[in-house]
Amino acid sequence: MKWALRPVLRSVARQPATTKRRSLHLAPPFLLDDYTPRYQLLASRDASLKRSAAYGHLRECNLCPRLCGVNRYETTGTCLIGADVKVNVIAPHFGEEPCIQGHNGSGAVFMSGCNLRCTFCQNYDISHQRNGMDLTPEQLGEWYVKLQEVGKVHNVNIVTPEHVVPQVALSILHAKDLGLRIPIVYNTSSFDSLASLQLMDGLVDVYLADFKVWNPATSKRLLKADDYAGTARESLKEMRRQVGDLCFTSDGLAKRGLLVRHLVMPGKEEEGAQIMRFLASEISPDCFVNIMEQYHPDAHVGKPKKRGRAAQKAAGDSTVSSSSASTDQVRYADLNRPVTNKEVSYIRRAAEEAGLWRFNDPPKHDGFAI
Repeated sequence: MKWALRPVLRSVARQPATTKRRSLHLAPPFLLDDYTPRYQLLASRDASLKRSAAYGHLRECNLCPRLCGVNRYETTGTCLIGADVKVNVIAPHFGEEPCIQGHNGSGAVFMSGCNLRCTFCQNYDISHQRNGMDLTPEQLGEWYVKLQEVGKVHNVNIVTPEHVVPQVALSILHAKDLGLRIPIVYNTSSFDSLASLQLMDGLVDVYLADFKVWNPATSKRLLKADDYAGTARESLKEMRRQVGDLCFTSDGLAKRGLLVRHLVMPGKEEEGAQIMRFLASEISPDCFVNIMEQYHPDAHVGKPKKRGRAAQKAAGDSTVSSSSASTDQVRYADLNRPVTNKEVSYIRRAAEEAGLWRFNDPPKHDGFAI
């Protein structure tokens, strides 16, 4: 019997190992038969504990990495937002990934203010300036229900929540009591503290997270945050731990999981490649990624330098436009251009070489972009 088995065992040993590779986003284990939002499964005791924690953090604000420590009922910290939130826009939104916006739109809630100060911010008028209406957490939760009942949106998409996490937690718990039953999307820069994400654990279904830059020198110069990349790495690990990889129901809509965005920046393609390698090795090779190429100069980028403006004013010409200013007279001149196809392709290639395969690509058919 031993001699009869040997040839069989040898033939099996000689066969090369093959690895089956998935090629569909909407396939097991990423396909959900049905989905109940996580906040609906929260026990009443846990909900009460989260309410108490949220009020405590408002009295001594230590939830974002800035650690201002202020009593937000009396004053404000870096974000300039107190105990109430300031909201710029609440409406169905059709500018997100197809799996987020669907046919009816994502119920976007654009928070005013931010705990970063990105020099290139594409939402400068919202994030850097206190524009909008003041709402209590309870009023905010009522708007979520209006988005669900009137707007028929697929989810509530809270944009830039990092500096108002206690209020957001309270608003979700209030909306739950009012009958909210659609997923919560936490649309963040990833400059979150672990304490804030732990408060949101059980309340958020989809983390829609940016990873902007990799090098500390870059984040200090462009985001005004020394420790951004280190904070983002820890934040993304916690997000993935809570909700896993991005999963869909059969209608092509994302209901639970992590989706990471990276905005390609001029001349920063190597940092983008580093981010892709990190996602593949330390988050998940099944991480769903959107490599975005829509960067354009905005906010402070391309604006005249103050000394250039003063010099021309002294010369009798007080009007200086960014288009007429020379390269050495504008701020952040290295970012004052669109990104190239070569830069985008470099990052995409690095992502694929690292093992990532789930990308937010346009569909090659007439159906859902899944």
